[in-house]
Parts: sequence; structure tokens; C-alpha cells
Amino acid sequence: MPRVAVLLAEGFEEVEAIAIIDVLRRAGIDTVIAGLHSGPVSSARRVNVIPDTVIDTVKADDFDMLVLPGGQPGSDNLNADPRVRELVGSFAQKGKFTGAICAAPIVLAGAGVLEGKRATSYPTYKDKLGGARYEEKSVVVDGKVLTSMGAGTALTFGLAIVEKLMSREKAQKIKESMLIHYE
Repeated sequence: MPRVAVLLAEGFEEVEAIAIIDVLRRAGIDTVIAGLHSGPVSSARRVNVIPDTVIDTVKADDFDMLVLPGGQPGSDNLNADPRVRELVGSFAQKGKFTGAICAAPIVLAGAGVLEGKRATSYPTYKDKLGGARYEEKSVVVDGKVLTSMGAGTALTFGLAIVEKLMSREKAQKIKESMLIHYE
């Protein structure tokens, strides 16, 4: 069974985090929520989520993918934490999947993961993607890097992750069971 770590920092976008976690868990993917510190993490709109663990326990060898929800100041808080950049770099170096949505692709850019890749983000962050070629699409997949635009694309992003880690058929089943309609 694939394993995914989802990192939460204070000020994360709750729709992006919870929708992605929900889709992955529906697919049977072992999804671990990791906070930057112990205890509850407060979202951009003060929804508190209690992570399963803390970032210091997350090792690239133990997971297939690292996912970064966006939101502000959540994305800036992820980007400011050297442990996050080190972890992103470790996942990329080991050939693991990395994913980020909304403003969080700036973290991938900061770790050098987006250089020469196609990527998307929340539109106001398109010039902060560190050498990536920006595409105005809900989800962009370039090799082992998946990016998405924002809260409105979170379900689609989750399904793209399921497709990459499991199969197109599994993603289709989840899509149909959730009554998600997109092209």
C-alpha cells in the first residue's frame, strides 16, 4: 500500500489539506499527517487539526510521496522551516513523488525541485516557481512532481495523486463515488 506524508504548518488552507487527505484515504493510501510541531495545527481560518505525528519522524525512505497543502501564512511557514526543505530535497533525491498546491509550490521551488519542470500554482505565485514553466491548469504532473492551483482544485489534485500512486481505475472509482465531475 502506498504511503503519503502530508505536512501541515500554522495557517494551512484547510480545504486543500482535508480534501486531499480524504481522497487519499478513500483510495486506501496510508496517509500520515505531520505537523511542524507537536499538538494541534491551526489553519488559515482557525480550524484546528491534530496531526498523526511531527515532521521529525518523517523519513523519505518510509513514504512514497510528500504533499504540501498551500494557504497563507501556511506556505510561508513551510518555506521558512529548514526541515521542510531538507525533507523535500530528500524525497526528490530518492526519486519519490513530491506534490504541492496553491502557494506551496514555492517550497518545492525553494528546494530546487521545480527547476526545468512544468508546474502550476495559485496564479499570484506563478513568478515564484524557481525556473519552472508555469501552466494555467488545475493539476500539472511532470515526472515525479505534481502541482495544483488551489482550494477549488484540491479534489482533482487528490485524484491525480491516486492515479500516480495506484491506478487510473482506482482514481476513477473514487471520482465516481464522490460524484466529482471534471474533465
